[in-house]
Amino acid sequence: MAGLYLASQSPRRTELLTQVGIDHTVVSSSYEEPNEGYNSPIEMVKAQALGKARCAVGIPEGGIVLGADTIVVLDNEVLGKPQDEADARQMLERLSGRSHSVVTGVALLIKGDEVVFHNETKVYFKELAPFEIESYIASGESMDKAGAYGIQGKGALWVEKIEGSYTNVVGLPVEHVYDELCKALGAK
Repeated sequence: MAGLYLASQSPRRTELLTQVGIDHTVVSSSYEEPNEGYNSPIEMVKAQALGKARCAVGIPEGGIVLGADTIVVLDNEVLGKPQDEADARQMLERLSGRSHSVVTGVALLIKGDEVVFHNETKVYFKELAPFEIESYIASGESMDKAGAYGIQGKGALWVEKIEGSYTNVVGLPVEHVYDELCKALGAK
């Protein structure tokens, strides 16, 4: 799809779009993410995604903008990217042996319309041994991911099962994005 602009610096999102053959250009967004003042985690990710899309930089006339935000939710509490190793350790200890939700808010700016939606996937973690957590933190993989893990990397070893979209857990529900793009462009 020519003319799609991804307002995200996430390498995982661009990899997912490329993997399924959706042509796009990565652009920056000037949006600052406030994490307070929302009534629910879902409201938050949808607002963050829309803010990122609206503040995309360098979009030509007629360009389609895609903004997204992904969070991990445990006990109705948002687990974002860890601040440091201690924060990552605490998150992983809390996720150990439990289920949690991964929620991605998506915003598409198409022909003057704003299409905003979310996707939620339930993820079940096995019980983690302390050495597994320490080894993972030492790998550095946990530091730039919501909930301090990545299902597309070593974190996959801990996932017993998921209910919902795998690509959503990675950071962008590409099947849902594709459907919404097709609807908006009259291809479905």
